Amino acid sequence: MEIVVRFFALYRERAACKSHLLTLSEGATVADMTSEIRKLFPRLAPPEVKIVVAVNADYAEPGDLLHQGDDVCLIPPVSGG
Repeated sequence: MEIVVRFFALYRERAACKSHLLTLSEGATVADMTSEIRKLFPRLAPPEVKIVVAVNADYAEPGDLLHQGDDVCLIPPVSGG
Protein backbone atom coordinates (compact mmCIF):
# COMPACT_ATOMS: atom_id res chain seq x y z
CA MET A 1 0.00 0.00 0.00
CA GLU A 2 1.06 3.59 -0.47
CA ILE A 3 0.58 6.38 2.03
CA VAL A 4 1.68 9.98 2.00
CA VAL A 5 3.61 10.93 5.12
CA ARG A 6 3.59 14.67 5.80
CA PHE A 7 6.33 16.39 7.79
CA PHE A 8 5.75 19.42 10.02
CA ALA A 9 8.01 22.15 11.43
CA LEU A 10 11.49 20.83 12.33
CA TYR A 11 10.82 17.49 10.64
CA ARG A 12 10.03 19.30 7.39
CA GLU A 13 13.35 21.12 7.59
CA ARG A 14 15.33 17.98 8.38
CA ALA A 15 13.62 15.89 5.69
CA ALA A 16 14.02 18.75 3.19
CA CYS A 17 10.52 18.05 1.88
CA LYS A 18 6.90 18.55 2.86
CA SER A 19 5.85 14.96 2.29
CA HIS A 20 7.02 11.55 1.12
CA LEU A 21 5.13 8.78 -0.67
CA LEU A 22 5.90 5.63 1.31
CA THR A 23 5.21 2.05 0.20
CA LEU A 24 4.40 -0.35 3.03
CA SER A 25 3.13 -3.90 3.25
CA GLU A 26 -0.54 -4.51 3.95
CA GLY A 27 -1.02 -4.77 7.70
CA ALA A 28 1.77 -2.28 8.47
CA THR A 29 1.56 -0.43 11.76
CA VAL A 30 2.48 3.07 12.81
CA ALA A 31 5.68 1.59 14.33
CA ASP A 32 6.55 -0.04 10.98
CA MET A 33 6.03 3.28 9.22
CA THR A 34 8.16 5.29 11.66
CA SER A 35 10.92 2.68 11.44
CA GLU A 36 10.95 2.96 7.65
CA ILE A 37 10.88 6.77 7.79
CA ARG A 38 13.84 6.78 10.20
CA LYS A 39 15.80 4.65 7.69
CA LEU A 40 14.95 6.95 4.81
CA PHE A 41 15.54 10.18 6.77
CA PRO A 42 18.19 9.37 9.40
CA ARG A 43 18.57 13.02 10.43
CA LEU A 44 14.86 13.34 11.22
CA ALA A 45 15.08 12.55 14.95
CA PRO A 46 17.54 10.86 17.29
CA PRO A 47 16.63 7.26 18.20
CA GLU A 48 15.66 8.23 21.75
CA VAL A 49 13.09 10.77 20.52
CA LYS A 50 9.57 9.40 20.09
CA ILE A 51 8.08 10.64 16.84
CA VAL A 52 4.49 11.71 17.42
CA VAL A 53 2.22 10.47 14.65
CA ALA A 54 -1.28 11.57 13.72
CA VAL A 55 -3.40 9.43 11.42
CA ASN A 56 -6.51 11.00 9.95
CA ALA A 57 -6.21 13.92 12.43
CA ASP A 58 -6.06 11.69 15.55
CA TYR A 59 -2.96 10.84 17.55
CA ALA A 60 -1.86 7.30 16.77
CA GLU A 61 -0.24 4.57 18.84
CA PRO A 62 2.66 2.42 17.55
CA GLY A 63 0.45 -0.66 17.15
CA ASP A 64 -2.29 1.07 15.15
CA LEU A 65 -2.77 -0.36 11.66
CA LEU A 66 -2.34 1.86 8.63
CA HIS A 67 -4.54 1.72 5.54
CA GLN A 68 -4.24 2.88 1.95
CA GLY A 69 -5.16 6.57 1.78
CA ASP A 70 -4.60 7.38 5.46
CA ASP A 71 -3.53 10.96 6.17
CA VAL A 72 -0.31 10.51 8.15
CA CYS A 73 1.49 13.43 9.80
CA LEU A 74 4.73 13.45 11.79
CA ILE A 75 4.75 16.06 14.54
CA PRO A 76 8.04 17.04 16.19
CA PRO A 77 8.35 17.71 19.91
CA VAL A 78 7.29 21.20 20.92
CA SER A 79 9.05 23.25 23.56
CA GLY A 80 8.51 26.70 24.80
CA GLY A 81 8.24 28.87 27.81
